[in-house]
Amino acid sequence: MINLLAPINWSSLLIVLGILAVLSIVFTLLILLVGKVCKVEEDERIGQVQEKLSGANCGGCGFAGCADFAKALVENRAEMNACASTSKENKTQIGKILGVAVGDSEPKMAVVKCSGDKDTAGKMFEYVGNLSCEAKNTAFNGDKICNFACLSGGSCALVCTADAIETNNGVAKVDKRLCGGCSACAKACPKKIIELVPRSASVFVACSSKCKGKEVLTACKVGCIGCGLCVKNCPKNAISLIDNLAVIDYSKCSGCKTCVAKCPRKIIKEL
Repeated sequence: MINLLAPINWSSLLIVLGILAVLSIVFTLLILLVGKVCKVEEDERIGQVQEKLSGANCGGCGFAGCADFAKALVENRAEMNACASTSKENKTQIGKILGVAVGDSEPKMAVVKCSGDKDTAGKMFEYVGNLSCEAKNTAFNGDKICNFACLSGGSCALVCTADAIETNNGVAKVDKRLCGGCSACAKACPKKIIELVPRSASVFVACSSKCKGKEVLTACKVGCIGCGLCVKNCPKNAISLIDNLAVIDYSKCSGCKTCVAKCPRKIIKEL
């Protein structure tokens, strides 16, 4: 039985405490020595590149954030064009830091290529269940007749770090003033109807349907029917029909908006 009232042997206690103190100092010195010997020197360019990036940390480039992307750029594991939210001027400066030529890439913004809201898009059935776009898409490709229609579940809005997207009346819309062009929304959309266009663009085709005109007429009141009037009237030959859908070549588009006026379905929208 331990006698709790026995006198304390102070000399023994001090010896134990002294040994512990010495061991603590020894281990601390060893840790510092190992840390110094094994320290990995970080390329100072990583911090310089990160300062020039947009700082959105959106993940649209495919990396965890701007710090991770900056490291990948310095290590030549990524392309500068993967970031759509950094300005052209800053990309040029990053190119100078890395000693490489950076392509003449213009800042982008996202557009939802669909106009089929609750009032204009025909529905096959009333959907009941998980309201996410992914869940809706598993149920017969969605409740709308058009297979290219926005599902309005808000999956794009959930991944948008700039709060630039909202769903209104059954279709998602992007606020140009807030969009940084990171492309996270485009990757999240199961229908793949969100596209990045040059920020300087003045118009876009708000439809993704590749169906023939007759099919579109039965599915949506505002879908592109491939009539070709925009193609015929474009003074710069900047529009063509691809798979029954009007497609704009922004390298040729002058922003005259003739196509907006001529489109009978009013699905070529101003930005």
